Amino acid sequence: MRVCFVGDIVGAAGKRAFSAVMPRFKAENGIDCLIVNAENSAHGMGVSQNIINDLMASGADGFTLGNHSMSNRDFITQAPRIRNCARPANLTPAWPGYDYFVFEKGNERLGVFNLLGQVFMENNADTPYAKADEIIEKLKNEERCTSIFLDFHAETTSEKIVMGRYLDGRVTAVAGTHTHVQTADDKILPGGTGYITDVGMTGSEDSVLGMKTETSITRLVYKMPARYEPATGPAVICGIVFNTDASGRCLEIRRFCEYE
Repeated sequence: MRVCFVGDIVGAAGKRAFSAVMPRFKAENGIDCLIVNAENSAHGMGVSQNIINDLMASGADGFTLGNHSMSNRDFITQAPRIRNCARPANLTPAWPGYDYFVFEKGNERLGVFNLLGQVFMENNADTPYAKADEIIEKLKNEERCTSIFLDFHAETTSEKIVMGRYLDGRVTAVAGTHTHVQTADDKILPGGTGYITDVGMTGSEDSVLGMKTETSITRLVYKMPARYEPATGPAVICGIVFNTDASGRCLEIRRFCEYE
C-alpha cells in the first residue's frame, strides 16, 4: 500500500491549496490512502464535518487531529459520526470520537491512530507510550491490521524521536506533527519503521506557522496581546509518502513539499 500523510492544514489557505494540488498529486503518485491532519483547518483552530466533507471530495481518505481537536465546539457533537477520523487517544475518555480508524485495500488493512505528547503541551495528556501499546495490540489482534501508522502530535523533537524508537519494529510509520516545520530526517529506523520528526504544515508560506506574521511579531517582540489569524497568501503543502506491504514494514519513506 502506498500512503500519503499531509501535515496540519491551517485555515482557508491550507484548504485551498490542498484542494488545488492534492487530487493531481494523489493520482500522479499512485497513492492508495491519503491521510490528513486537520486540527487547524477551521480558521486555524479545530475542524468541522463540512471541512472534512470538502477535504474528502478532494481525495482525503482519513483524518488525524491534535490538541485543537475540539476547539470548534460544533465538532463535539459531530465527531461521533465521523468514523474515519482519529482524535488523540491518550486524553480523557469523555472526548467524543475515535481512538483509531482502519483503511482497507485488497488484502491489506492500515490502522491509523493519533496521540498527544506531554512535554510543553497545554492539555493534560496521559502517557502516550502505554496508550500506544494498548492500541497497537488492538489493531493487530482485533482489527487484523497488516500495517499501522501513528501521527504523534507533540512539541519537542526529543519526545517525538523517543516515540519513534520506542515503536520501532512494531508499527509501519511514525510521523510527528504540531510544530508545522518540516524536518529533514525522514528515514527507516533499524527495526523497519518509517520515521520523520515533523511532516510540516499545509498553509500560507509567507507566515509564521501558517498565521499572520504581524500577529506573531506583536506578541513575541512587543509582548502585546493580539489575536492569531491564519495568513491568506499562496500556500505550501507538506507531507510524506511511504510504502508498506503485508509484512507491516516500511519499504520506503520520503518527504515532499508542493506549492500552489
